[in-house]
Amino acid sequence: MRSATILAFIALSAFAACAKKEAPMEPAPAPVSVEPTYTGKYK
Repeated sequence: MRSATILAFIALSAFAACAKKEAPMEPAPAPVSVEPTYTGKYK
């Protein structure tokens, strides 16, 4: 009876290890710089 429990535990561990893991979603990084705005300095 004990060997069946150990065998079931090993099978469950192998199934969990081989299961497809989802990649964690990371938010997109903020833009590094802002677009230049027209100030009218040079005409």
